[in-house]
Amino acid sequence: MSSIYNIDYAIFHFINQSLSNDFFDFILVFWRNSYFWAPLYLFVIAFAFFNFKAKAYWIIIFSFLTFGSTDFVSSSLVKNHFKRDRPCKLTASIEVTSRVRCGSGYSFTSSHATNHFGLAVFWILIFGQRFKRIIAPLLIWASLVCLAQVYVGVHYPSDVLAGAMLGSLIGYGWGKLFNKYYSLV
Repeated sequence: MSSIYNIDYAIFHFINQSLSNDFFDFILVFWRNSYFWAPLYLFVIAFAFFNFKAKAYWIIIFSFLTFGSTDFVSSSLVKNHFKRDRPCKLTASIEVTSRVRCGSGYSFTSSHATNHFGLAVFWILIFGQRFKRIIAPLLIWASLVCLAQVYVGVHYPSDVLAGAMLGSLIGYGWGKLFNKYYSLV
C-alpha cells in the first residue's frame, strides 16, 4: 500500500514543485476559483434559454441537482468517511508549496474535481449530441480544475482522480435521467 502513496506523492511533488512557475502561480489560482467561472455558468443559462426555451428550466434545475449531489457526496459522505488530511496540512512531513488558503476540510475526494466533472459529464450528455464541439473543452476545463487543485497544494492526484471519477458517475446518472424525460435531441 505504501508504494501507491509514494506514487501519489511523487506525482503531487512533480505538479506542486517541479511545474512551479509565475504563469501557473497566477492562472491556476484563479482557474480553481468558482467565481472565475461565473461567466461560464451565466453563459450556460443564457445558452439554454436561447436554444431550448421551456426546457431551459429543466436544464438549470438538473444542473443544480448535479452540482448539489456531487458536492454533498464528496464533501459530506466521502470526505467524512476517509478523513484524509490535505497535503498543505502536512508541511512538516512533506514538501508542499501552498498557493492558497489550505482549507479546513479533508482531502479525499476533491470536491472541486467531483463538482466540475459532474457538471462537465452532465452537460456533455445533454448538449453533446447536438453540439459535439463542447465535449473536449468541457473535459479540458474540468481536468485543468483538477490540475490546479494539486498545483496549489490542497489535493493529492488520487484525490482529484477519485473526485473526477465520482463526479463523472453522478453527472452520467443525472444526464441519463434528464435525457429520459427531457431529451434535447
